[in-house]
Amino acid sequence: MAESQVHQMIGGGLLAGIVGLALADSLNPATIVVITLILLTVRHRPVGSAVTFVLGAMSTVFVLGTAIFLGASAAADAVGEGLIWLRRTVFLIAAITLAVAGFRRFKDRERKGIDLPRWFGVWTAFPLGIFVTGADLPNAFPYFIAIERMVAADVDVPVGLFVLAGYALVYCIPCLVLLALGLAHGDKVRTRLRSVLDRFSTGIIKRSVPAALTLFALAAAVLTLALWP
Repeated sequence: MAESQVHQMIGGGLLAGIVGLALADSLNPATIVVITLILLTVRHRPVGSAVTFVLGAMSTVFVLGTAIFLGASAAADAVGEGLIWLRRTVFLIAAITLAVAGFRRFKDRERKGIDLPRWFGVWTAFPLGIFVTGADLPNAFPYFIAIERMVAADVDVPVGLFVLAGYALVYCIPCLVLLALGLAHGDKVRTRLRSVLDRFSTGIIKRSVPAALTLFALAAAVLTLALWP
């Protein structure tokens, strides 16, 4: 399907908004950390393991998005206020997540060390990609919003699936870029990645009342959107 056709069938503004949401969603710490660990610690077939992991993540994004998109479309057709409840559910999950993050900033927390499971390898990278991406789904607010917007715009199913496939590809771009840099620049990139990984996996996250209050304010704003008529 040509890009111009997608523009005609979905609208340039909506498509641009979905691309923006996908770019924001692609900065996912969970998948980026796993690629970093593969580059730093896997000695046997790291490229194959990383590519297989990315395929697992990409497949999960597309399959789960398809299920939500088709289910939401059916709900919207069957229930007059289906879209309103879908929007409310998305923003309610986001508000709860922000509030929980706010509560956690009221006390010091020790960062937990991060490592790949012992059984990780090129043959198990795909299911690990599914698991990591699926476990992080509750934080995928941009994806839910993108799907809700497509359902609200009554986007045709074939076009919607095409857009979801593109979303899954954009979601994995940072991982692919990181992998390419690791392969191209070797030790230099690994040294930088090690320092970043140590920065975020060791030490203490200090208690911060301003950060907690900021997160609560964001949670209240998002909750307002959830309850808006």
